[in-house]
Amino acid sequence: ISEAFKIISSDSGVSAALVNIFGGIMRCDVVAQGIIDAVKELDLKIPLVVRLQGTNVEEGKKLINESGIAIFPCDDLDKAAELVVNLSDITSLAQKVGVHAKLSLE
Repeated sequence: ISEAFKIISSDSGVSAALVNIFGGIMRCDVVAQGIIDAVKELDLKIPLVVRLQGTNVEEGKKLINESGIAIFPCDDLDKAAELVVNLSDITSLAQKVGVHAKLSLE
């Protein structure tokens, strides 16, 4: 997961990311922990929307919610796509005017 985030975050044109996981064989709690670890390791600055479905999904969601990181969870893929586009727009607008926007969940 860290390697994927390194690639994504190295592109200055990327202003938000969507992770869509359907965990059949791979458990969602393991994926969620990997996402959390990667965001912390890389100090990821772009907004991250995460959709988890599958094995141990509730445990994965709990890990994300309790991580203290502004990872935006979403259960519906269409809503997740809409959210990541909106977050990207916000981030892009802030960058255009030279403002660093730090998004948080409340």
